[in-house]
Amino acid sequence: MRNRITEMFGIEVPIFGFTHKPEVAIEVTNAGGMGALAASYYQPDELERILTDMDEKTGGRPYCIDVLFANKVGQVTPMSERLKALPKEHIEFVEKLLNDAGIPPLPPEVEAEMLREKPPGHGHTEEGVLEVLEIVVRHPQAKFVLSAMGAPPAYVVDRLHSRGIKVGAMAGSAEHALKHVRAGVDLIVAQGSEAGGHTGTISSMVLWPEVVEAVAPIPVLAAGGVGSGRHVAAALALGAEGVWCGTIWLGASESELSPDMRKRFVAARSQDAIQRKYDTGKPLRGLRSKWTDAWDAPDAPEPLPLAAQKLLVAPALKRLELANAVDYMGYMSGQIVGSIKAERPVRDIMKSMTSECLAVLKTLSSKS
Repeated sequence: MRNRITEMFGIEVPIFGFTHKPEVAIEVTNAGGMGALAASYYQPDELERILTDMDEKTGGRPYCIDVLFANKVGQVTPMSERLKALPKEHIEFVEKLLNDAGIPPLPPEVEAEMLREKPPGHGHTEEGVLEVLEIVVRHPQAKFVLSAMGAPPAYVVDRLHSRGIKVGAMAGSAEHALKHVRAGVDLIVAQGSEAGGHTGTISSMVLWPEVVEAVAPIPVLAAGGVGSGRHVAAALALGAEGVWCGTIWLGASESELSPDMRKRFVAARSQDAIQRKYDTGKPLRGLRSKWTDAWDAPDAPEPLPLAAQKLLVAPALKRLELANAVDYMGYMSGQIVGSIKAERPVRDIMKSMTSECLAVLKTLSSKS
């Protein structure tokens, strides 16, 4: 499993663990891989505290920061105007859905906080991105920054390269990957449609070798449906030099999910990770629930465009969370969810992925 990726970052195995939970990133890193923390929604002071804690708990080992970069900044419409623009039909549908389920309304203080005008997440404006970069470069263990959506802007690539930090980007097609290469990235993450969250339409088995061939000699990490050592071996066989995993960590005891939600992930089948527009207005793969079933019903309205749908459903999703209505709650999830059979520590998952991959590679080598 030693290759250009392990040499590039000084890691033991080319397994990258994407997560919203710092503890998971720490455990992946300490197990010989590279934890990748989603950082776009943290405010600067919070991100500084988190990275300082990660530095202390990873013993000098490198980690990755995953960011949604801004290529341009548009005018932000005031919250009051955006709320007025929401269709009455959609508002009534959501309210009836929650009332029929017996979900209590939001506490007044929570509702007021959600309606308060806030600055966008710091990955979503150029000013915010520059603040994030200033924090990242102060932490020498942050060796890799990934653009989660789109090619990283030139000011990002130049700033990070000037400090010796590698830059990567997520791609759902060979065309996207080539655009990222022209932007100056050092690494491509080729994400197949099996993955959780916002994905493209090309499956991993087809996408990975297409991207590898298109961007050579730039190294590629394979993402989308990776959760075992056999998947790692398959990715290596298809030309990738490592893997990027997300969903598999959600069943870990350190994950951000509540115990009840972890049980849902353990019970889920691969076909329960469905792609719908109901939470963000764009196709997003997540766990099926009574919420998605209601939106699938014939009398449900069509989802609104991206910003409007997110504004519409945000209070509803918060109500479900506060009520712990797990049957109605979902979470971003890839199809590998069907392979989560029990709650396990991150280190156990890493150990089994590594040992299984090595066993598969040894078996294949003996047959050649």
